[in-house]
Amino acid sequence: MHRKATFYIVLLSFFFLHCTEQSENLDLPNIILVMADDQGWGDMGYNGHPIVQTPNFDLMASTSLRFDRFYAAAPVCTPTRASVMTGRHPNRMGAFNWGHTLRPKEITLAEALKTQGYRTGHFGKWHLGSVRQGSEVNPGASGFDSWFSAPNFFDNDPILSREGKAVKTIGESSMVTVDAALDFIEDHHGQHPYLAVVWFGSPHLPHEAHAIDQQSYQNQNSTRMHFYGELTGMDRAFGKLRNQVRSLPGNEQTIIWYCSDNGGLPHVGATGGRGHKGQVYEGGLRVPAILEWPSVIRTPRYTDVPCVTSDIMPTLLDIIGTPAPNVPIDGISLLPLIKGTMTVRKESIGFWNYPRPGVRTPSKSWMEELFAAQQTGNMVGDSSRLRPEASDIVHTIDLDSLLGHSAWLKWPYKLHRIARRDTLPYFELYNLEKDPGEKNNLLPMETKAPAMQQSLLSWQQSVVNSYQGADY
Repeated sequence: MHRKATFYIVLLSFFFLHCTEQSENLDLPNIILVMADDQGWGDMGYNGHPIVQTPNFDLMASTSLRFDRFYAAAPVCTPTRASVMTGRHPNRMGAFNWGHTLRPKEITLAEALKTQGYRTGHFGKWHLGSVRQGSEVNPGASGFDSWFSAPNFFDNDPILSREGKAVKTIGESSMVTVDAALDFIEDHHGQHPYLAVVWFGSPHLPHEAHAIDQQSYQNQNSTRMHFYGELTGMDRAFGKLRNQVRSLPGNEQTIIWYCSDNGGLPHVGATGGRGHKGQVYEGGLRVPAILEWPSVIRTPRYTDVPCVTSDIMPTLLDIIGTPAPNVPIDGISLLPLIKGTMTVRKESIGFWNYPRPGVRTPSKSWMEELFAAQQTGNMVGDSSRLRPEASDIVHTIDLDSLLGHSAWLKWPYKLHRIARRDTLPYFELYNLEKDPGEKNNLLPMETKAPAMQQSLLSWQQSVVNSYQGADY
């Protein structure tokens, strides 16, 4: 029996022992995870952007827990989403770059919560596999009871997949996503605990702001008007989601956790430091994040303790008292931080942008193809888009070279290791507290570097072992 099956048996036993009464079941918090697509740390009014208007995000940031040093696990979208679903670094499951998939054997947050009586729903951008019926890496196969999902980013009037059926919608993309999520939430609120994963397709290129969201930016050029407008449209939709959830009875036990999937875009985005999306420097990894849980977080505050998207799953499992999967987990529980008893992160955070190409997954054309196929009775369409390769280990990682740009964050120090083919790796070391722009390389003079290099190497070897199949 492999570990995924064993994990289910353990959790089901826990469920029947502790959650046999509906009243006990309803004591568990509802969970809403919201994620932007390509919003940088600085693309928020509350983080000082001089132009962008984000009143709903600003309000939540002023009344809840604001993370000022929150990191995406990777500098691009798919890997970070894999980290949210598993609590693990995405390279462990081969989600090296955009368009890669989860591995079917991975134990997801949705699967873990279902064993505790949660109803689970995914809405918006998936980008961890397929959104077609019969795929082993669609949201349903990954633990979601309900899903209204796109294979990748999507724009206004999208075609989305409702449990495999292509559905044409009308409206601004973020609002379409929120409306679907609210239908699910209203169905289950007060009846069952629920997990709603709401992943926007904005502000990813191409920027196509709704007319109402362009109005505040008429003095900008067309590129910025549409980019800023998409951010405001996302804020408008998020405000609707939050306001309606807060109007429901018992909403004090509902967690809303917001973040972005990677750092800001070059040229138009506002990042949280050096670099931008696609890079392991601060600008590619540091993202906005806010957490609201009224019954626990009664006083607004902010934290500059480093946190990462891999922490989301372990935190939520700790909150509901559920054991984590018996595999290497890279995140930690932030429950002590949420409760105000944690002021320092003792554990380091590893990053590794391994050089594998992305996999093209154009949502608009693929969903148009699926919709057309279904009109003729073919519910699957192009079968290659089921992603049948998801379980395959198709690449061997050379332990001697460990190619790519990796980093080891042991606050306040961040060590970079940059390894390219046919050259020796080189290192950079920065004190982020004193040098947030990562400009002054301390490597020649800092005695901490050798130990950090060894820790990074050991962690990378562990990641390779996972990728090669050692965990299952």
